[in-house]
Amino acid sequence: MMRSKPFLGGLILGLMAITALVLQHMKSHQQLGAPGVKTRPIAHSKRLEILLPETVPGYTSEILTNTEDVLLQLPADTSYRVRGYKAEDNFQAQITAVLMGSDRTSIHKPQICLTGQGWAIDTARSTVEPISMSRPVAYALPVNKLIATKQFTDNAGRSQLVSGIYVYWFLDDAHLTADATKWKLWLMPRDLLLHGRLQRWAYISVFAPCLPGQEAVTYERVKKLIASTVPEFQLIPTPAG
Repeated sequence: MMRSKPFLGGLILGLMAITALVLQHMKSHQQLGAPGVKTRPIAHSKRLEILLPETVPGYTSEILTNTEDVLLQLPADTSYRVRGYKAEDNFQAQITAVLMGSDRTSIHKPQICLTGQGWAIDTARSTVEPISMSRPVAYALPVNKLIATKQFTDNAGRSQLVSGIYVYWFLDDAHLTADATKWKLWLMPRDLLLHGRLQRWAYISVFAPCLPGQEAVTYERVKKLIASTVPEFQLIPTPAG
């Protein structure tokens, strides 16, 4: 029994060394995959400009980023864009796209950002569900739907509870998923191991505030906005399906 302990320790160290060599080899030979969203180069930058649609029927829009304080918190080759949309009846939503480069830590759980900004997520009302899309082909877009609330105070000192609908999903140039664990622990390592390609995963989110009790109506508006905008910047599925 005593002799087996040094053997076991040596075996573990050997496996760790082999794993380190394999990972180093994969890293030195890996190729960066193509984005699954529309982009264009930015002069003298490792980042790409993510082309969220400027013109959407019934909406005006404006770019809300890129702000230096946000970009400084992200890896140097991570691309980031937020665009706000406002309808004629004052319905408002913002679409955010985060595109990783060689560092996947640029994409983290949205729950961290929401709670960090003071939003309380109602887990009992948050679900994973499909959104029916008709362009470029008919398909079901898998999304996470979070419902959150936050207490705001106006300039007069009055307190107002506000709800928020937060919808998000992940994609690369070949896959769509609502499951963060799936792309991090299965899809990305698989492509890296089998093809030597580090896929450029993107994290897309849509957020719309509303009054308590208006969550269902607001979510329907969010789904329509997604149906209008996503085919304009998301490259999958292709028209051929």
